[in-house]
Amino acid sequence: QVQLVESGGGLVQAGGSLRLSCAASGRAFSSYAMGWFRQAPGKEREFVAAISWSGRSTNYADSVKGRFTIARDNAKNTVYLQMNSLKPEDTAVYYCAADRVTYRVVVVTTTRGYDYWGQGTQVTVSS
Repeated sequence: QVQLVESGGGLVQAGGSLRLSCAASGRAFSSYAMGWFRQAPGKEREFVAAISWSGRSTNYADSVKGRFTIARDNAKNTVYLQMNSLKPEDTAVYYCAADRVTYRVVVVTTTRGYDYWGQGTQVTVSS
């Protein structure tokens, strides 16, 4: 089992920045990939970014490339999402997730690849 707790959400003006954190406990953190997803009201949960178990491989949704950066600190059992140049369309509840498979070679970008989810943190970007 893996427990995930997100933090760092809030209200920010367009063009601003936020850093989300996700603290993990339970299974060995350094053995599995981590992902960030988001869900806006009335929309399906969508992929934002993911990072491999080693941290050497990352993947981003086209909508956030060049603005968001995912990183992990395996010593702290934490994954981060640095969000810059925020836009109103980034407004959503952001969830971190842990891959169900350890030491997966490729980074998964679909919700089906993740078995463990945090409770979410709200990000609101005002125009």
